[in-house]
Amino acid sequence: MELNRNQFFLIGLVILLIGVQFRMVDSFVLTPTCTKILAERTGHPMAAAIDTVDALTPSTETVAPAKKVIPPEWLGWSLLSIGSVLILHSMAMKRPE
Repeated sequence: MELNRNQFFLIGLVILLIGVQFRMVDSFVLTPTCTKILAERTGHPMAAAIDTVDALTPSTETVAPAKKVIPPEWLGWSLLSIGSVLILHSMAMKRPE
């Protein structure tokens, strides 16, 4: 499948807007459930502690502290530049028929 002008423009616009969001946000705070799933998948020792606490207490909520993800500064700038290049590239392409 070959991408046409409109598809390049849409992909560039989405990547550009994601880059703007990464530049405007300092950090993302994950929910306790997401933090628990992430700890289980990566084999973090916190996952075993959470399972132990969950087994001892009949609570339905997890006790995991929320994980804070801080994206690097270069990520927003790179997404902005990639999105801009894709948008400019779409403008240089011929119009779809």
